[in-house]
Amino acid sequence: MANMMTKFPEIEIKQDEPLMHYTYTHTGGPADWLAFPKNVEEVQTLVAYANDHQLPLTVLGNASNLIVRDGGIEGLTLILTRMNKISVSGNRVTAQAGAAYIETTIAARDHSLTGLEFAAGIPGSIGGAIFMNAGAYGGETKEVVESATVLLPDGTVKRLNNEELDFGYRHSSVQDNHGVVLDATFSLQPGDHDEIAAKMDELNARRAAKQPLDLPSCGSVFKRPTGYFAGKLIHDAGLQGYTAGGAQVSTKHAGFIVNIDHGTANDYVAVIHHVQQTVKEKFGVSLQTEVRIIGRN
Repeated sequence: MANMMTKFPEIEIKQDEPLMHYTYTHTGGPADWLAFPKNVEEVQTLVAYANDHQLPLTVLGNASNLIVRDGGIEGLTLILTRMNKISVSGNRVTAQAGAAYIETTIAARDHSLTGLEFAAGIPGSIGGAIFMNAGAYGGETKEVVESATVLLPDGTVKRLNNEELDFGYRHSSVQDNHGVVLDATFSLQPGDHDEIAAKMDELNARRAAKQPLDLPSCGSVFKRPTGYFAGKLIHDAGLQGYTAGGAQVSTKHAGFIVNIDHGTANDYVAVIHHVQQTVKEKFGVSLQTEVRIIGRN
């Protein structure tokens, strides 16, 4: 396998590359192989290679709502952030999987298209947004996605419409079919540029006021339990400021865990488990993680 870099000289590939350099938490062990494809053809080439050599395959975008364990990731990891083109045609915005969701909302705003304001501050990529049905401030990705192009494990490329994407709460069919999102098209409505901009500014100000944006984190850690708010449960359990190693339940927003001092993935996981255990004991509510935890221990 040591010839992967020489086999694909046109693709930037790194061996045993620490993923802490790429994740929002600033944690994560090494990827056996880390590749940065620039286009669909390179993704297809790498996926086919991984299949042919029985290499486990992991696909990352902005690595924002993610914890990579300290043992790193086995096999081949793709980071798609170089596939970041965004185009606008009429009321439709099409963005490649590695494009930032925030940049996509800006493109919509600049073309006076409304519908994506809710995502103005979501730090993930378009691929991650489709994969997780990302949402914020009462809006969800599923409400505006017309279709997405997905590379399926058998090598076929398929255009899935909104119904086929089978969106649910932090879920899409891409989680089930193990496909790789290549791009997505959003169907929006004409709007007033200044009103769109004002709404985005308002939501970003609310986010900055409430969330610990000045520290590394993995975003919202827990799914919203039915009938409750995770952050309020954690706050009411007296867990704000709880620390394990360098990871801490944010004192600004209880739904976030921040890296305050060279925290590791193990520190994050320890805080998560303590929060889950304490909330269960105090309120009888089982908190499920929204953040994905992947990799080797």
